[in-house]
Amino acid sequence: MVLTVFIVCWLALVLVGTPIGVSMIVSSLGYFLYNGVGLNFAAQRIVDGLNSFPIIAVPLFILAANLFNASGITHHIFGFANSLVGHIRGGMGHVNILASLFFSGMSGSALADAGGLGKVEAEAMHKVGYPAELAGALTAVSSILGPLVPPSIPMVIYGVVSGASIGGLFLGGIVPGLLCTLAMMAMLYIVATRQKLPIESRKSFSEVRHLFFKSFPALMTPVVIIGGIFGGFFSPTEAAAVTVLYALLVSRFIYRDMSLQRFWDCVYDTAIISSTIALIVGGVSMMGIVLAMEKAPEQMATLFLGMASGPTGFLLMVCAMLLVLGCFIEVLALLLVLVPSLVPVAASFGIDPVHFGVVVIFTLMIGTLTPPMGMVLFVVAQSHQLPVHRLTVAVLPWLIPLLVVLGIMILFPGTVTFLPNLFLS
Repeated sequence: MVLTVFIVCWLALVLVGTPIGVSMIVSSLGYFLYNGVGLNFAAQRIVDGLNSFPIIAVPLFILAANLFNASGITHHIFGFANSLVGHIRGGMGHVNILASLFFSGMSGSALADAGGLGKVEAEAMHKVGYPAELAGALTAVSSILGPLVPPSIPMVIYGVVSGASIGGLFLGGIVPGLLCTLAMMAMLYIVATRQKLPIESRKSFSEVRHLFFKSFPALMTPVVIIGGIFGGFFSPTEAAAVTVLYALLVSRFIYRDMSLQRFWDCVYDTAIISSTIALIVGGVSMMGIVLAMEKAPEQMATLFLGMASGPTGFLLMVCAMLLVLGCFIEVLALLLVLVPSLVPVAASFGIDPVHFGVVVIFTLMIGTLTPPMGMVLFVVAQSHQLPVHRLTVAVLPWLIPLLVVLGIMILFPGTVTFLPNLFLS
């Protein structure tokens, strides 16, 4: 009963608009006071939750994404994608998807993609006559490629709380990211053929080559990260610092468009976002103690073990639960609260931790496209100047290819584990 009251109070605070981190801290403090736990202990839990070396990678990857956004790299990426697929039916839509795939190798964040590259995509698609709803929907669904293709901020968080190999997670997201790209482009081709959407003229080989070399330094970002990690030059956490340095060098000395003021703006934005994440991490640390004291992980394990008949059934149940909860609760909070309880249960079913992590992260990313807490919807609605309810309706059909890929990942674990097993075995 105490646990039920605690969860109801937390959800009530979230639904009335209380910031997710604050809601966790307030509800946890209420529980501690009710049970006579000292507030010094609560404060120490916040500090302990943030005292983690791997989590340093999160603000560093955010800073790298902001640096890439602040420079002209997004325009170069978009131009190169246009030269490759702009001539296919529904050309600018394919450019949108492919550019998001390229940009995901630099940002690691769906919101960075939607907020940065999304503005460029909106302007280009509106210019050639795409319906506003279709343009917004494509920008929204393609932005979730950011957390799948390395580097990935959610994968770093998952690795921290689960103990899974962050390098393995980075590799595990590559094939699902490519499958998502192909699935979205296939659906777009069908839609474009029916609606007779415009196409771009085919670029000459010399134009493609010029645009490739122009965007090549930015495209090399995931190669530098993955190559450095598996070459033994640096750890995944150190890779984040290398990414920031690489972004600075590329934007300052190659593209020559990074001023001191822009750099300061990037640092300022990173501090704001990172402090928000830190507040959530601190709140989750306190909430984790509450759940442990009430034996919530054991109860959840008993529930899943009793209802799921095997690994596939367990994964389907977890994904269904996350899709529902994702409609109401922020992704990072779900990742931090539920993963510590779910990972041991997944292990009892013999599910590879990297496979489980990529499935969970992809499911949570789909949740960013669903109201009322779908943050990607709000960012894209602003960049495309669309009412959120119209964008939500437009996005719904595009969830089909994403759910198909999710089903493939669940039924065929090798789509996730192939690359990690190949390079880490």
